[in-house]
Amino acid sequence: MPLDPMPDWALARQQVVGERIRDFRRAAGLSQVQLGELVGRDHKTIHRYETAQTSPSLLDLILIAHAAGVSLAELVG
Repeated sequence: MPLDPMPDWALARQQVVGERIRDFRRAAGLSQVQLGELVGRDHKTIHRYETAQTSPSLLDLILIAHAAGVSLAELVG
């Protein structure tokens, strides 16, 4: 169960991961729609991940890393 409220450090880390998703998606030449199709999510969900409104599951992170052609460690690094 997530902490409520979420600690500041966790929110900051969530933002960094979202930015990395966006950066790697763009580097791979993918739109949010295309990435969403590759991982089975809609573009709105990808937008929410990138803007740290929601956190992707571990499975989604694995799929996003694969679609972007990077390792999971690089994505969440």
